[in-house]
Amino acid sequence: MSKYTKEDILRMVKEENVRFIRLQFTDLLGVIKNVEIPIGQLEKALENKMMFDGSSIEGFVRIEESDMNLYPDLDTFMIFPWTSEKGKVARLICDIYMPDGNPFDGDPRGILKRVLKEMEELGFSDFNIGPEPEFFLFKNDEKGEPTLELNDKGGYFDLAPTDLGENCRRDIVLELEDMGFEIEASHHEVAPGQHEIDFKYADAVSTCDNIQTFKLAVKTIARKHGLHATFMAKPLFGVNGSGMHANMSLFKDGENVFYDEKSETGLSETAMHFLAGILKHAQDFTAITNPTVNSYKRLVPGYEAPCYVAWSMQNRSPLIRIPASRGISTRIEVRSVDPTANPYLAMAVLLAAGLDGIKNKLNAPKPIDRNIYVMDKEEREAEGIKDLPATLKEALTLFAKNEVLTKALGAHATEHFVEAKEIEWDMFRTQVHPWEREQYMSMY
Repeated sequence: MSKYTKEDILRMVKEENVRFIRLQFTDLLGVIKNVEIPIGQLEKALENKMMFDGSSIEGFVRIEESDMNLYPDLDTFMIFPWTSEKGKVARLICDIYMPDGNPFDGDPRGILKRVLKEMEELGFSDFNIGPEPEFFLFKNDEKGEPTLELNDKGGYFDLAPTDLGENCRRDIVLELEDMGFEIEASHHEVAPGQHEIDFKYADAVSTCDNIQTFKLAVKTIARKHGLHATFMAKPLFGVNGSGMHANMSLFKDGENVFYDEKSETGLSETAMHFLAGILKHAQDFTAITNPTVNSYKRLVPGYEAPCYVAWSMQNRSPLIRIPASRGISTRIEVRSVDPTANPYLAMAVLLAAGLDGIKNKLNAPKPIDRNIYVMDKEEREAEGIKDLPATLKEALTLFAKNEVLTKALGAHATEHFVEAKEIEWDMFRTQVHPWEREQYMSMY
């Protein structure tokens, strides 16, 4: 059932003195794009008649095929609580269509919807995800540019006075609640300046919409506190990086199909096949779930980020953990994802990997309940534990060869994503970094 009709939106806009509407969508690299329209254009937008130039968007199309239509999803209507007194700004998240009325193949939100259709054909009704995005708060300088100075010296679950980000984090939570988010937890993370806010699970598309809205809210409110919020995976050497653990479950008619009260672990056969699919494709989906050069600075031993392909019920060193809750809360937590990922693409490849496990009735290896970080290479090999890719380049090579995952993204998105990321890798590879000068200038 839809939450809102066109009439509802036109009424709310009037009642709340909304002056501008942002028509939002996400490009291939996960960056939010806006087409902002005055309120007089809203009816036209609600009839799916707003066009924009797709050739100016990363990973979309070439100049000669550039016109595209924005189809607003009415259920995503939201008024930003932080906008000015002179008239508020609201937003609608849009799907992208070609002028001929067909969905655009390279629209990340549309790609996720395609994989969800495949899930429905297998008899499941919902793919629910609870995300745990982490971020750092840095101080801005007098010009409003981010510095590398953190605003606190706090640690995991610390409270003020060490956690000076607490007021900012509290404001973020209050604003998110005003926007309809159900916040489950908000706390300081392990590293100084690092924070985590968890919100209630929802279906896959809503969750990805929420992640994008969340990032926007966090950055906007941090700026009001003179701070810069970054979702970069590893902004500082020597401390933990930021992850975005994804807690996933499949539902059928309101029932969690990952739960089986009769099994010893409480996990159903479906859950075990899904888990096996995730493990099988883990090395290959890493390019999508960890899509920046910097992502691989986080996936190293010693900072609580997973870098080994394994699973466990209680151990936090593997890629996949099964949290203790059972019943409706039974879930599989994939811990490698980081918040630089395009959420729509990341959840699409995770779902495609899990569904491949279900379709082919794959068997999961035995859980690893020891700390993998203290095992040497021989011990890991004996247990069949593989490493995640060590660089973006390695990850891209693996992804491009994986038929299940490239089919899930489709030819257009696969080609444009890989091309954009190979350019990124080459720019990094050919750059001379300060570390190299420190190491080699005097020595040689």
